[in-house]
Amino acid sequence: MSAEPAAPPRSPPAPVSARAAATLALARQTTRFPDLLPLRPDDSGLSPRDAALAHAIYDATIRRWITLEHVLDAFAKPRLRRLEAPLRAVLLAAAAQALLLDRIPAYAIIDESVELAKRLVRPGAGGLVNAVLRRVIACRGERGPEYASEGEVPSDRLPLADGGSLVLRGAHLPADPRERLSIACSLPPWLLERWTAEHGSAGAWRLAMHSLSEAPIVLNVAHARPGPPKGAEPHDAPGSAVWVGSHADLPAALSPDVWVQDAASARPVAAAAHLRPSLVVDLCAGQGTKTRQLLATFPEARVIASDTDPERLAALRAAFAGHSRAQVADPAEVEDLARGKADLVLLDVPCSNTGVLARRLEARYRAGPEQLRRLLELQRQIIAAGARLRAPDGRLLYATCSVERDENEGQARWAAGALRLRIEREGLHLPRGSPGGPAREYADGSFHALLG
Repeated sequence: MSAEPAAPPRSPPAPVSARAAATLALARQTTRFPDLLPLRPDDSGLSPRDAALAHAIYDATIRRWITLEHVLDAFAKPRLRRLEAPLRAVLLAAAAQALLLDRIPAYAIIDESVELAKRLVRPGAGGLVNAVLRRVIACRGERGPEYASEGEVPSDRLPLADGGSLVLRGAHLPADPRERLSIACSLPPWLLERWTAEHGSAGAWRLAMHSLSEAPIVLNVAHARPGPPKGAEPHDAPGSAVWVGSHADLPAALSPDVWVQDAASARPVAAAAHLRPSLVVDLCAGQGTKTRQLLATFPEARVIASDTDPERLAALRAAFAGHSRAQVADPAEVEDLARGKADLVLLDVPCSNTGVLARRLEARYRAGPEQLRRLLELQRQIIAAGARLRAPDGRLLYATCSVERDENEGQARWAAGALRLRIEREGLHLPRGSPGGPAREYADGSFHALLG
């Protein structure tokens, strides 16, 4: 008897619900973990309420991937990483809803997750999902008060983004304190070891807790005239404000002199505000946030912005089209336009993003020695490229959103020695704020060094 033809592969269904949209986006990520992409769920066709739920499920899952995997492994046989990628996505998204999000009924989580497993994987997968999720939901204890005092990591509780905690029944965290913190805050052990070495145990604990915070929308209003827009409230950092209005109203509040930028991100350019450059180059302009700040800080200067990524370069051209003092150029053009002429060269280099893990949720999992080695090499290449643009008496402004000494002070000192420059100013700003803390206290981490 001849074998039956293989069944055609199942094609993912179009998102028809918040859970489906979140799970389909996560299914793309499960094949890549830990090298996750900066993806977002496809919320087209969803109501604003369902779109918000889809993003909440997705973000909670990405932020707490290691945590959720630990809890699921207590109940899933085989362990999570041995299951098909779409099935892992279904279970991770469901566990995030059960453990990290409030007011979602257990029956709704189980029923739709079972159906998603049947549609995305195979009919028999629904039984496994049903059994595992019932045990995950049963392990969910009472919500508790603030997680712990500094440095403590209880074995039977998970920290939550709102500052509270969740008691676990039957899925306790490991006995080893560092491993326990790694799982509780969903951070690679390698990263926690570095933080402990550089900032002490208490410093590593604070950085880990900060990474669980819900980062607020912060506006740069240092140049706002006549003042901050309606819907913005004061931030502790001068020149910054917290947006408390609706997301729908935010675009109308933005203008050439008001833009979204965390207080830590604004520090590097602010540190160079005493200069009077005529030509400024923003060599790694990205989305143009610091380009806007350069234009506002130096109203007499011409600013050339560039980026090696074609999509970002196209976005920069669109954002600054028609601006009288801004010019967007590809890297080869920048060499022709500014070689040896720039009074200030901003080098906001690609980095590990360890100062912005509360915003760049997926970045935490990529952290490792190989990634750091590649980044250090790339950063030095960018520093060398920036040095070629600098006028004889010009400055380099090196900036990262990292808290790693190798990427920060280490690179600044390398640049000073290799280029025979002096570090005129530098500053490391560790992240501020904790889960559930006031939005006005929140800040990402950043580093800057001004060399001339």
